[in-house]
Amino acid sequence: MRHQIVFLDRDTIAPGVELRRPAFDHAWVDYPQTYPEQVAERLEGATIAVVNKVPIRKSALEQLPSLELIAVCATGTDNIDKQVCRERGVVVCNVRGYAVNTVPEHTFALILALKKSIQGYRDDVKAGEWQRANQFCFFSHPVSELRGSRLGIFGRGTIGRRVGELGIAFGMEILYAERKDADRVREGYTAFGEVVERSNVLTLHCPLNDETRELIALPELRRMKSDAFLINTSRGGLVNEDDLVTAIEKRMIGGAAFDVTLREPPAGDHPFMTLLDKPNFILTPHIAWASREAMQVLADGLIDNIERFVSGKPVNVVV
Repeated sequence: MRHQIVFLDRDTIAPGVELRRPAFDHAWVDYPQTYPEQVAERLEGATIAVVNKVPIRKSALEQLPSLELIAVCATGTDNIDKQVCRERGVVVCNVRGYAVNTVPEHTFALILALKKSIQGYRDDVKAGEWQRANQFCFFSHPVSELRGSRLGIFGRGTIGRRVGELGIAFGMEILYAERKDADRVREGYTAFGEVVERSNVLTLHCPLNDETRELIALPELRRMKSDAFLINTSRGGLVNEDDLVTAIEKRMIGGAAFDVTLREPPAGDHPFMTLLDKPNFILTPHIAWASREAMQVLADGLIDNIERFVSGKPVNVVV
């Protein structure tokens, strides 16, 4: 059988990353990007779809009788209608563990930037405040240390555990949060509300699903320490974005740093756009995962998944 493979959003992988072709008879088509309304047309006749962030929903899947595999070029699969795939016998696989270094590193880059007020001091230097201070330093923003502070981690997968390891290296106390509505607290975890209330830094490393959607909203933000920071390098929908803006503008929390938004890229009227000039808010364009090294591991893992599926030994199966 000659497989028809279509990559719907090839431009989400940097052009310098080598994406080898599978070692079986196939035809391969790349599209730089694909809009949701183009999915069914572009996957017509395809047996294998490769996708990073393009939504593949029920309306498209019902028009794709030849589709056998959706190979997700990422770990998160919230853009795929997995229930419909299950009903139609379409296998969904993802790539795991490729970002085990780069996402935790980016997480701590954001934490350190907030703790040391890097953004605020950089803006002040650009504005000439150092010269006007007329001494070797000045103190326009707070600076604090990681050692001795408490890091609350939501999600204890590969990345969450690695973030915990880095936190320990910095001398932080680590709290892994139990699920929000859990009936009991498992060994090695701390009750959700206690983590929210006691942590100096909260960082999110969990998938987006019905259980985690808006995991953090105004009730949780009100319970946080007034100088605590919220970090999100996972998925935008984990936090109610309007509530976060309210919390920062009303100084309920010390600040926040996000690498993700609910809709990407965010529109010009996105609520976060009102925070960009604040020294205690940082927004990066979903690049925590995107080190050259991680992208190459991702690309290799993607093709490995496709080859294993075709050989009859699928791995990393989500559905």
